Amino acid sequence: MVATEMGLRLEGDRRHIGRMVGICLLAALLVMSALSLMQGASGVSGLVVLRDLIAGREVAVTDRVVLLQIRLPRLLTGILVGAGLAVSGAVMQGLFRNPLADPGLLGVSAGAGLGAIAAIVLGGMLPPAIAALAGWHLVPLAAFSGGWVAMLVLYAVATRGGRTSVATMLLAGIALAAMVGALSGLIVYSADDAQLRDLTFWGMGSLAGASWTKLAAAAPVILAGLACAPFLARGLNALALGEAVAAHTGIRVQRVKTVAILGTSAATGASVAISGGIGFVGIVAPHLLRLIQGPDHRWLLVNAGLLGATMLIAADMVSRSIVAPAELPIGIITAVIGGPFFLWVLLSNRKVLG
Repeated sequence: MVATEMGLRLEGDRRHIGRMVGICLLAALLVMSALSLMQGASGVSGLVVLRDLIAGREVAVTDRVVLLQIRLPRLLTGILVGAGLAVSGAVMQGLFRNPLADPGLLGVSAGAGLGAIAAIVLGGMLPPAIAALAGWHLVPLAAFSGGWVAMLVLYAVATRGGRTSVATMLLAGIALAAMVGALSGLIVYSADDAQLRDLTFWGMGSLAGASWTKLAAAAPVILAGLACAPFLARGLNALALGEAVAAHTGIRVQRVKTVAILGTSAATGASVAISGGIGFVGIVAPHLLRLIQGPDHRWLLVNAGLLGATMLIAADMVSRSIVAPAELPIGIITAVIGGPFFLWVLLSNRKVLG
């Protein structure tokens, strides 16, 4: 009886911590969003313009364009991409029971990269009619298609008799990423100087090309992946004890694996398609939250989305201001700031991590 009461009290404490962390992260996200709308090379105060628009006051055309066509879609893109990468990382870490797992583990990011590289370097070889029809959609569509093809190949390799082997998928993902990387290298080798600059900037990630059209294309896919995550929480918690134990508790293990793989692949592929290769968010955000609030996925998945979105918006603000009026690729910022911070957290918690 005492043990049961203690267990309930500890569970309640964990839930309380999860709720408090979620509230703090939501507040931080709102603050960062407001700051992001205020910051920019033009000097326009986004909040002032937004207040005038709501009040019905006259707003200069330039200010309206800066806020509604540049900063706002960029902000929303950062929120979606950050949340998508962080939640995908949390799901992958739970599915593989490995804190080092991230959205690129299955080769989805590598496949998306290959698609984008092929579109940038070889897109000029397409018939003019097809190239004109695709327009700027060519690179995002190629990246998303490449990510999904990689996922389908891995799923086919790892699934036999209706059962998906997580270990096989992990090893096949590493092998596929290596092969895709080699193929990408061959294509890059034939690129000219202008294409190399585009490839370098895209590979390091950026939100500079955000627009309402791109956001409308990617948002449904990312949101669909995020919407699947809460339904996986109970299954991922059970999988921490092993697949056999999870199955005995009534969890449909194969369904959890399938939904997790499809959902994370969709969110990751769409995120990479509109923002390029942004690393570190998917592995850092969920791992930091595990150190703070524990491994319960009922709160971890939600809070990972909030933390990932906040991290990416903060990194984007730094990338825009550190060399203004130019900007650094956001992937550099996430690595330079996130790497040492994550290392410091790990060193500070060596006893907890064992």
